[in-house]
Amino acid sequence: MNKKPNKMGEMPELLTVSPSPHIKTSDSTRSVMIDVLIALLPAYIWGVFMFGIRALVVGVISVAACVIFEALVQKLLKRPVTVSDCSAAVTGLLLAMNVTAAVPLWMPVVGAFFAIVVVKQLFGGIGKNIVNPALAARVFLFSWASEMTTYVAPGNRISSLAVTLGDADVVAGATPLASLGGGTLPEATLGDMFIGNIGGCIGEVSSLLLLLGGVYLLVRRVITWHIPVAYLGTVAVLTYLFPQVTNSLSFMLYELMAGGLIIAAVFMATDYATSPLTPIGRIIYGVGCGVITVLIRYFGGYAEGASFAVLIMNLLVWYLDILGMPKRFGAVKKKKQKKADA
Repeated sequence: MNKKPNKMGEMPELLTVSPSPHIKTSDSTRSVMIDVLIALLPAYIWGVFMFGIRALVVGVISVAACVIFEALVQKLLKRPVTVSDCSAAVTGLLLAMNVTAAVPLWMPVVGAFFAIVVVKQLFGGIGKNIVNPALAARVFLFSWASEMTTYVAPGNRISSLAVTLGDADVVAGATPLASLGGGTLPEATLGDMFIGNIGGCIGEVSSLLLLLGGVYLLVRRVITWHIPVAYLGTVAVLTYLFPQVTNSLSFMLYELMAGGLIIAAVFMATDYATSPLTPIGRIIYGVGCGVITVLIRYFGGYAEGASFAVLIMNLLVWYLDILGMPKRFGAVKKKKQKKADA
């Protein structure tokens, strides 16, 4: 294309390209994290209502430890202190929601150290971690398996602030996921599962409030539908087609609402730093999470598979982004280019 001079005799530029980012928004890390906190709070408050003041104490300790560790490590490494962006608070709240109210009070501190120092800051800080910090910390805390699997029965509100709890202070109850793993439907009704009148971790019991939190994030455009729908949809299809009891529909619904599946699909798998950027990559990622979750639940020695599934798929995000990358505008395939050059 030939350039033509304008009326002033000047040769105009055909195209001016500015450096990225090309799309600007008023959103910031802080605003996004505040939205996530708002979406998480209803399910967490319900957990405090179901399991008592100790659930609140576990959350406060977890959030405070994450914020303190982040500030200390950033000071030590001579980086800007960024705790005001609320990302450490989100990690702390997610960690608290993924443990039981009966855990010793030192365990959230250990989990916070692993999440913030080892998984996040040693890899360079926010946006540079390769796996979700809260999920990695939760899996690390299974080094103390008995403490992590002492689930409080629904409605047993623990008020003790002791560092550790004796057996007399906790009324343990089997979780619905444990019953499903044994090939039987839980005693809890589907209504109890949906509302959250069941035993489990602090923030995973109310499917209703977790889904409402997901809707809020979708409306606020903090997350997209691709990962949650692909993840939950895959689990729904597989558990319906290959149920472990005779009632396929009931088994599927129980599997969807049991354990940490919904909180993982909505809040963990959608983490910006550890999920794909492209729509195709996100769908493949969600399907992969769903398949691995079902495989672990069906054939693994541990009833819950969501945490491990998300962490495994976190490690494949780079490849999924390449696989889902759209064709560059004007790009010519190498073979065609070679023929044209010849």
